[in-house]
Amino acid sequence: MPLKYAVFVTPPIPQHSGTLNLPTGEPIAWSPTATTLIYGDRSAVLVDPPFTHSSVDDLLSWVEKFGLPVTGIYITHGHGDHWFGVSDVLKRYPEATVWATAGTLAHLRDPAQVQQRAAFWDVLFPNEIPTEPFAVNVADSSGFALEGHHLVPVEVGHSDTDDTTVLWVPALRLAVAGDVVYNGVHLSLAESGSGGRDAWRKALETVASLSPLIVVAGHKDPLHDDDPSHIDHTRQYLDDVDDQLIRSHTSTEFFEAMVSLHPDRLNPGVLWVGANSLLTNSPS
Repeated sequence: MPLKYAVFVTPPIPQHSGTLNLPTGEPIAWSPTATTLIYGDRSAVLVDPPFTHSSVDDLLSWVEKFGLPVTGIYITHGHGDHWFGVSDVLKRYPEATVWATAGTLAHLRDPAQVQQRAAFWDVLFPNEIPTEPFAVNVADSSGFALEGHHLVPVEVGHSDTDDTTVLWVPALRLAVAGDVVYNGVHLSLAESGSGGRDAWRKALETVASLSPLIVVAGHKDPLHDDDPSHIDHTRQYLDDVDDQLIRSHTSTEFFEAMVSLHPDRLNPGVLWVGANSLLTNSPS
């Protein structure tokens, strides 16, 4: 039987603490985050569950409407907003197998990432993030199956972080793109320096080479379709970043220029964080 897919978008989550606000003084929220359900007649796979107890509760209420057990969970990359909630999903679906590539798993278990959990995530979202450990199975290039259909991890290297992947579903010509592609949301640029944007463009080329009919971005505007054109839109945004970094002397100047170029993208807060990583507020 053919597979189907559906997307649940967790709305922006307020950051309850932290020292960085927008230039207007407004607090910064987390970007809307997409979780993809791939399903057949008897079972389903979840890709990138959200990261707080309440957001997972909302996701699971949505999943239950499909009336299918979740038998697999796939993590596209190591950023915690795409996998911290796995343990809460497993409480509801304890038989589900968790999958990630070796590169993603190494990122999840990296001591620096573990330290970042306490220094970053738990500061911004205190008492909101699941903490229970869980087992992860390594998915190689042959992938894993859902009702006889192959789901194939495609390693693309660096996008907005290292060791990122796309889950390719040939039966649907669907690329679940994680943070390689952004759809109507400002890009996270904090890890895009030192050649990171060039590497990101190569990752986008890899996604495009699959010739997908459907591309689900890890961060997306819920009103937007999952159109492959967002591969090119993401590439154009990176080109605009390069251009404005040449023109801008301060993070504020860069931020304002990018917002002017992309006024309809959601969550300028993540752009402001990136601006402060790439530039300072002092003339250079």
